[in-house]
Amino acid sequence: MRKVPQKSIAVYGVAVALSLVLSYIESILPVDLMLPGAKIGLPNIVSIFLLYTAGAGGCALVAVLRIVLAGFMFGNMFSIIYSLSGFLLSFVSMLMMKRSGRFGVTGVSIAGGVMHNMGQLICASFIAGPYVMTYLPALAAAGVAAGLLIGLAGAEMIRRVGRYMK
Repeated sequence: MRKVPQKSIAVYGVAVALSLVLSYIESILPVDLMLPGAKIGLPNIVSIFLLYTAGAGGCALVAVLRIVLAGFMFGNMFSIIYSLSGFLLSFVSMLMMKRSGRFGVTGVSIAGGVMHNMGQLICASFIAGPYVMTYLPALAAAGVAAGLLIGLAGAEMIRRVGRYMK
């Protein structure tokens, strides 16, 4: 069994706590995007930060913990399933784009936002039927807008706090 440094445990604990606080804030925000289930994705600021500072493993660990815990605290089993399916597609696409070296933080985040919505729609099509794909254009646009905002915030967080993660 590999020994995990205490600093890593503390960083991941703070990251889970921060992402849960952002999940709670997002759950009480009176944002009506006129799309079922559409959210800004505030906790993804933590995910993009960790992807660039702690690596893929730390990012995935914190995101999955946040999705499960936030689902039990502020959502339901369907929100966990949808969020995990969106995360899986989003995470793989962001990781590939980051590793290519051709995209910046904001571009990676935009792709993550779009692919998160796509993953949720794929999951929803299995549960509710293929008609949910009619939401794809609107959710893709929402994913671009949210990904842009999250990417800008994440890039600023990386710039200001990232050096302390080394």
